[in-house]
Amino acid sequence: MVGMKTEILSAHTPPLFLEAVRRAAELLRAGQVVALPTETVYGLAANALDENAVARLFEVKGRPENNPIIVHVAGLEMAGRCVSHWPAAADKLAAAFWPGPLTLVLPRAKCIPKIVTAGGPAVGIRWPAHPLIQAVIRACDFALAAPSANLSHRVSPTSAEHVRRQLGGKIPLIVDGGPSQVGIESTVLDLTVSPPQILRPGMNHAESLAAVVENLQCSTFNLQPSIPRSPGLLRKHYSPKAKLAVLNWRDEGDLNRQLSILNIQPAGCHVITHTKIPSGGTLARVSVAPHDAEAFARALYAELHRCDEAGAEWIVVEAPPEAPEWSGIADRLRRAAA
Repeated sequence: MVGMKTEILSAHTPPLFLEAVRRAAELLRAGQVVALPTETVYGLAANALDENAVARLFEVKGRPENNPIIVHVAGLEMAGRCVSHWPAAADKLAAAFWPGPLTLVLPRAKCIPKIVTAGGPAVGIRWPAHPLIQAVIRACDFALAAPSANLSHRVSPTSAEHVRRQLGGKIPLIVDGGPSQVGIESTVLDLTVSPPQILRPGMNHAESLAAVVENLQCSTFNLQPSIPRSPGLLRKHYSPKAKLAVLNWRDEGDLNRQLSILNIQPAGCHVITHTKIPSGGTLARVSVAPHDAEAFARALYAELHRCDEAGAEWIVVEAPPEAPEWSGIADRLRRAAA
């Protein structure tokens, strides 16, 4: 598989968009795996109804077989075909948040191979908002299994170039749809339990979901069931090559003291900050991210990729605020630092 020629198609004009959709759909119908943009992160897509295609997807990513994959659809009718039961709560949530970065976990329909759900009885379903993947799904007329388009456990890609660096030579096609506009993976809400449970936080946070469905519960960070109902539950996930620490510091002197306690050499340390900005005289690099949850999420993975490319030994991220809109970001940073 390695050594395959990887075609990269831009979708930045209407004719290029149509050609990219045509080519992606052609490959997906043939059982191939391709990388497509979504509004959250880039996805590695395969026909969700084709067990062999999904197995190829696992192989390309080096993904553990016990890590389920989210199924992406274009419309409620297709979503209904992928599940055996569609509750009233799903209707309300879909009306409020779809298309968008929310995954609903529901009982699996028989047409969804068990490999997609890691052998479990439930499947995560999402209707993504990005027009390119929507158009590809409609052209195929089947749902797509699409985890992030990166090697397993590594930082998710938010650009076509991120995908190329990790998967170039392993897949036949990467479609460049521009930078991801959300920047972290979807919120995952389990509707197979009562009350509904947030398995993975995202930018659709608990307070906004609770306005539609009551009595939500959030899973704990350490939750690792024997049969996960969602991706993103592994304790260590979304990790850069460099070691990562999340710290709170009062001022530059306090930051330097904490680095010394952790035996982090400033010369190999890249700092990502949003409020308390060090001068950076002895640090390898200081990056200032927006102090706004949506803008921070959009920038985070690209910044982690840049740190890795620059050869960072350590990445130190200023801890996010303890507020609902930052919960998805805090979850990704905890797992990256585990």
